[in-house]
Amino acid sequence: MAATVLIPQPLRPIMGDQATVDGAVGTLSACIEDLEVRFPGVRERMLDEDGELRRFVNVYINGEDVRFEDGLATVINDGDEVSIVPAVAGGAI
Repeated sequence: MAATVLIPQPLRPIMGDQATVDGAVGTLSACIEDLEVRFPGVRERMLDEDGELRRFVNVYINGEDVRFEDGLATVINDGDEVSIVPAVAGGAI
């Protein structure tokens, strides 16, 4: 079972230049950990020192902003679409 993760251009070099990859279902946290195992370095680009989503990284599951859901505990189901969107005015991802 997997979700489809849409990869923004700034993350593609560490993710094999792919526009989409399969991600683990369960929670957003589990999905990020799964991506980290396969693509080392993605976690540090998405999470800050406290293990929270960086301010300039927005994540949407089926179009819903996880910051208004359960954050890293937001549930991801088989077939869901996870979009990683770097903020336009933020720092580098």
